[in-house]
Amino acid sequence: MLLSRPAAPETTRSRRMSHEQGFWAIALAFAVSLAFTVVPTPLWALYQRHDGYSTIGVTIAFAAYAFGVIVSLFLAGHVSDWLGRRRVLLPAVLLEALAAVLFLTSTSFTVVVVARLVTGLGLGMITATATAQLSELHAKARPHAGRARGDLVATVANLGGFAFGPVVSGLLAQYVSAPLRTPYLVFLVLLLLAALAVALVPETVAVSSRRYRPQRVGVPAAARPRYFAAATGAFAALSVLGLFTSLAPAFVAGTLHHPSRALAGAVASLVFASGAVTQVLLRRRSIRGQLATGLTLIVLGLAAVTAAVWAESLAVFLAGGVLAGAGAGALLKGGISTVVDLAPAGIRGEALAGLFLGGYLGLAVPVLGLGILTQLVSAPVALLGFAAAITALVALVARPLLRRR
Repeated sequence: MLLSRPAAPETTRSRRMSHEQGFWAIALAFAVSLAFTVVPTPLWALYQRHDGYSTIGVTIAFAAYAFGVIVSLFLAGHVSDWLGRRRVLLPAVLLEALAAVLFLTSTSFTVVVVARLVTGLGLGMITATATAQLSELHAKARPHAGRARGDLVATVANLGGFAFGPVVSGLLAQYVSAPLRTPYLVFLVLLLLAALAVALVPETVAVSSRRYRPQRVGVPAAARPRYFAAATGAFAALSVLGLFTSLAPAFVAGTLHHPSRALAGAVASLVFASGAVTQVLLRRRSIRGQLATGLTLIVLGLAAVTAAVWAESLAVFLAGGVLAGAGAGALLKGGISTVVDLAPAGIRGEALAGLFLGGYLGLAVPVLGLGILTQLVSAPVALLGFAAAITALVALVARPLLRRR
């Protein structure tokens, strides 16, 4: 396997940002791109009311996004290891901008599904590439520092972006005219600014000659059991987060009888914000400690959310969402740190792409199953089945993830 080489030094003229400035530029571009992907979260009820979307239609639109992420991760999430980070990241952010334009053109179901697919295609290229580039920019900016700061900023940008998108979208939808267009216009501007910033960031990987192939696991064979456990943990974490960006707003508006669009956005933002805050609070804990905390809090949070839907209690639902979000954040951070430890530098982008591939399968499959279940049984029963499945998965991966090395 041909490994990527460190990027050749750029001239002062061509490199318009320092590595430190580039580090923060990529973090902001990462956060804005992820925020955009969850802009529709508080808007689904409006699509249902104004354009006649069914619950299964919302689930299909969400699944199109997750499918786009999976395809992109499999086909392109790893190519920045030899094409260069910036060459992959810039067109990926522009794909997000294209999706925003599509949302602005029409609210028809077909156009929205295509826009969600394009959103996913862009995000699949962004996730592993930006995570790897943040680690590399941090190493170049602070060569004698540890890796913790880079890992922390990458994971906080991830969940912080997810937290930012729904609350902004929900507030705009509640208090500004044209609620199905204004949020996308705001984020189109932010995405174009993010693309400009990415274009000015120094490259961290030199272009190398390499025959293209789809994604495969890029870690030593002896490390694969732990690697696959980390990917399965990401599957569980993003399954929980997917619940709060797809069907949870419908639970809040329907089962819990709170139809406010601002509230729908705030609920999703609260979940993601709790994940980001937890990552900061646990930054000094060992990777094993982060993973143990994440596994425990996800189970407790899912139990509380399920009980809240059965008891029709918004307060318990919010508390459960905070616990579940905190658990997902801790588990995701521990998983990313685990993979970065396991993978050699030259294939780090590929290894991270594999981790996120597992995670975004979790974003698609369980939530799609939950959407189908809600057509067959009541929402509380469907949610109980979802929680039981994710809890079983957490129990399955706990031992390999927490085994002392």
